Amino acid sequence: MKTYTLSSLTAAVLLSAVPALAAVSADDAAKLKGELTPIGAEKAGNKDGSIPAWTGGLTGAPAPTGRRTDPFKDDKPLYTVTSKNMDQHAAQLSDGVKAMLRKYPESFRVDIYPTRRSAAAPQWVYDNTFKNATRAKLVNDVADGAYGGIPFPMPRTGAEAITNHVLRWRGSSWQWQATQYQLTADGKAVLTTDGSASQQMPYYFQDGSAEEFAKRPEHWMIRLINAGPPIRAGESIVGRDNIDGSKSQAWVYLTGQRRVRKLPNPCCDTPTPSTAGVMNFDEIETFVGRIDRFDWKLVGKQELLIPYNTNKLLLPKDDAELLKGHHLNPDFWRWELHRVWVVEATLKQGQRHQAARSRYYCDEDSWTCVLGDRWDANGQLWRTLWTNLVVAPDLPGVVSTSFGMNDLLSGQAFVANLFNSKNTQYLIKPRFPDSVFTPEAMAGEGVR
Repeated sequence: MKTYTLSSLTAAVLLSAVPALAAVSADDAAKLKGELTPIGAEKAGNKDGSIPAWTGGLTGAPAPTGRRTDPFKDDKPLYTVTSKNMDQHAAQLSDGVKAMLRKYPESFRVDIYPTRRSAAAPQWVYDNTFKNATRAKLVNDVADGAYGGIPFPMPRTGAEAITNHVLRWRGSSWQWQATQYQLTADGKAVLTTDGSASQQMPYYFQDGSAEEFAKRPEHWMIRLINAGPPIRAGESIVGRDNIDGSKSQAWVYLTGQRRVRKLPNPCCDTPTPSTAGVMNFDEIETFVGRIDRFDWKLVGKQELLIPYNTNKLLLPKDDAELLKGHHLNPDFWRWELHRVWVVEATLKQGQRHQAARSRYYCDEDSWTCVLGDRWDANGQLWRTLWTNLVVAPDLPGVVSTSFGMNDLLSGQAFVANLFNSKNTQYLIKPRFPDSVFTPEAMAGEGVR
């Protein structure tokens, strides 16, 4: 049985949760300016030094004008985990990673590099996080009173922790061009999308306020336009995610129909057009969307091997170099040892979802849930999800780039957001006009 350990600080925070969904006290919040990082991680390293202390993250680099670089390119792997030695490292592996090592013993491995605690954010995000600690709360699974920072830097419940992931810092406006692939059960890569995306988080507008945001609580907007493959060229999708997931909206433009259609249920286990229907809406970047279909449990913290500082994945200029049968090429995939929050989701009585149970592993330094595992109604480990974190010192922050899933039962997989064939990679942009993220914009620019 896997065990999870809690630091004395973490245990104190969890045990002090009275009432369960109230904001923390001013005394607890003060720890964000002392023993905790400004977004709630343990500032100290671990006992044996394999996880160093956080000293501010990686900041100050100029914005790239083209492709991103790897600031840790000179690092060498400390060791490698394979199917042959995985039992020695079992305590630091997720169930999904173990399953991948067993399923693809000849090709899948995990190269472990020195741990670099590169996560950072602007000072104003830290300031807002400090304010959120004493003002934010969950009301019927919806964040209330939070703005411009991590809403629950000292979470007491699983619902608070997963909300931190949904509202994590990754910039306020950005843009990328990328390709996406379905990996078939026999290991063939099929291009599903070659497109560009504009994204925006009004929750992180620096000149905004909690009061203004409450009037129109749409925290994340995306517009994806397909240039290829030919069968999908001209398609587009717009999504507007609301703090209250039941009010989120999405529209698609299909060239064959020559019209914009509103999606009836852009949520949960509905297949999303952005991945050609291979992945579900709530599997994008490990998890996104409504949390009210599950009971959430904050299990505790664990030291786990996770993909981190994966800028090396950006360096090849050919997608084929990164796609190795059923998964990304381990030669370019950097993994490190980090502390993560372990959060479990169990389907509520009377609710419907393909995944009866899920477990998420959320990086304490960025609140990104970098790994996730899902079990089906028969109790079988069904899918394992992953999201790669790239360090962007110009932001500053560590940001979600490529993500995907492996179906451990069917053998198929999906890889989203490869930037390798593009001249620019995750560009930080000025604020987009709100009109960019509307169905009217899609209708006006649609291919006819």
